[in-house]
Amino acid sequence: MSGVLVWVNCGPKENINSLVSLAGRSSSGERNQRRFSGLGFSSGVSAFSGAVAAETARSSEERVYEVVLKQAALVKENRRGTNIALDMDKEVGTDFANGDLLNVAYDRCGEVCAEYAKTFYLGTQLMTSERRKAIWAIYVWCRRTDELVDGPNSSHITPGALDRWEQRLTDVFEGRPYDMYDAALSHTVSKYPVDIQPFKDMVEGMRMDLRKSRYDNFDELYLYCYYVAGTVGLMSVPVMGIAPETKASTESIYNAALALGIANQLTNILRDVGEDARRGRVYLPQDELAQAGLSDDDIFRGKVTEKWRKFMKGQIKRARMFFDEAERGVAELNSASRWPVWASLLLYRQILDSIEANDYNNFTKRAYVGKAKKLLSLPVAYGLSFLGPQKNFTKMVKR
Repeated sequence: MSGVLVWVNCGPKENINSLVSLAGRSSSGERNQRRFSGLGFSSGVSAFSGAVAAETARSSEERVYEVVLKQAALVKENRRGTNIALDMDKEVGTDFANGDLLNVAYDRCGEVCAEYAKTFYLGTQLMTSERRKAIWAIYVWCRRTDELVDGPNSSHITPGALDRWEQRLTDVFEGRPYDMYDAALSHTVSKYPVDIQPFKDMVEGMRMDLRKSRYDNFDELYLYCYYVAGTVGLMSVPVMGIAPETKASTESIYNAALALGIANQLTNILRDVGEDARRGRVYLPQDELAQAGLSDDDIFRGKVTEKWRKFMKGQIKRARMFFDEAERGVAELNSASRWPVWASLLLYRQILDSIEANDYNNFTKRAYVGKAKKLLSLPVAYGLSFLGPQKNFTKMVKR
C-alpha cells in the first residue's frame, strides 16, 4: 500500500522497522516513557466513491464518494465557525494532560516524519506550527498502521490483531491514548474536524491485504487504493485547511485529495510489480491483463514483451489521469499547506516517467526519482505553492 496525500505517502510498499506494539495497553508509566526504536511504512476520475458498506450493487467509486461527502460536510460546518487553533492545555487522557508531555509527543512524531519522509517533512516547515504538528501525528499513525501488514512482524499479524488495533483507534478518538504517538493523534482529532471513518477504512485495507492477493477488476483495485492511500487525503484536508478565497466546492477539494492518494498508490503498484510478484501478489486488474493477452504467469516470468509494454502504457495513462485530477485541487488548499502536497505530486508522478525510461521493465528494475531530480522539483513545488486558487497548472507541471 502507500499513500501521501497529504497528501502524505503512507502505504504498504516500503519496509523498514516496526513501530507497532499490539500486545495491549502498557502501564501508565510505560506508556509515558516507551519509545519505539524503529518504524517503517511498509508509505474518468471525477466521481469518487463512498460508504464502505458491502453493497455489491454499487460501484466502489459510489461507495467511497459517500465518505467524501461526509468528510466535506464536517469541514464546511467547521468553516462557518471560528478559526482552529490548537489549545496545548487541552486534556487528552490522564497520562498526557501535561502540556509539556504533549509537546514531546508531537516532537517525536516530527522526528519520525523527518527520518522516513524527508521531502514531505521539509515541506511541512512552511505550515503553521499547529497544522504541522497535527500532520505529523496523522503521518505516524498511518505509518504504524501500514507496518502491521508490511513490516518485519507482518507474518505474525492476524485479523484479531487488526481488530485490537481498530479498537485502540476508537480509544484514541475518545481521548484514551495508549502511548505518546497516540496522544498526539488524540489531541489532533479533538481540535480539527477529522472523522474516524477514513482511519477505520485504512485498517480495513490492512485486512484486505491479509486475505486478498488478486483483484478481478479495477473496481476492486480502486477500493483497495482508497483504503490504503486515498484515506490519507481525507484525513489530511481538515488539517491542511482550505484557502479562504477559494471558489471551489469543498467536495471537489476532497475529491482532489482522494485522487492524489489513488494516483500515488497506483504508481506504487506499477513500480513494484516485480517485488510484489516475488511475494506471490499481483495488484493489477485480472480482467485487463486477460484483455491484453497476459496472465499472472507472464508477470512471474518477468519478461518485457510488446504486449506488456502496451498494457503498461494504459496503466500509466490511468495513473496520470488521477494525478491530473489531484492537481486541480492543490491550489485550493491553504497557502501554507501547498508545498508538501505539490512536492509529493511532482515527485511521485516522475516515478511513472522512470518506468517508461526503463522500457517498462518493472520486473527487475526499480523506478525511482534520483536525488538531482528531487532537488530540482522542490523549488518548483515551492513556487507553485504561492499560486492561489483557480490557477491552471497543467502546462506548468507537465514534463
